[in-house]
Amino acid sequence: AAGALQAGGLVALPTDTVYGVACLAQDSGAVRSIYSLKGRNGEKPLAICLGDVDRLYRYCQVNVPDELLRDLLPGPVTLVLKRSEELNKDLNPFTSLVGVRIPNHPFVRELARACSGPLALTSANISCQASTLTVSEFQDLWPQLSLIIDGGPIGDVQSPECRLGSTVVDLSVSGKFTIIRPGCALTSTVEILKQKYGLVPESA
Repeated sequence: AAGALQAGGLVALPTDTVYGVACLAQDSGAVRSIYSLKGRNGEKPLAICLGDVDRLYRYCQVNVPDELLRDLLPGPVTLVLKRSEELNKDLNPFTSLVGVRIPNHPFVRELARACSGPLALTSANISCQASTLTVSEFQDLWPQLSLIIDGGPIGDVQSPECRLGSTVVDLSVSGKFTIIRPGCALTSTVEILKQKYGLVPESA
């Protein structure tokens, strides 16, 4: 899988929420391939995926306690932070922020560690269609993928809640948080941010 990514390929893989498609975030050609695969509007940002919290400091400007990061990651949460200069300028060029994902899934973390830079990660489905919990659900994407890692069904295929994907929370403003997508871990995430760290929801 690491070899396929390093060769500029797209790899479908299981995460702790839904199936994803990954490429090297620092490879602009691969990033363009992900957008065309998804039929996705170029204004919609891609998240980066890392193997460990320590690596996050290289690609993001962190303004929350390290302990907060470790309370939420690894897990089904995407943290949106200010991006650093290290990150590929062609990845989400229209925003100064980036979503970071460290899935609680041993294979994905191992793969992220095996690659030099971060992975760009998005769900394995055509934009605006339902998230996928088995590899057969995204069969129409197979021809454009270099490799498909079949980790079996993720969660309960019958349950709509299992398809929600990660909870996306913006932590780029000091002392505040904004829920961008409720996702599957909303209650526990908000509880940690409010109760333990005293962050307040940013009013829309």
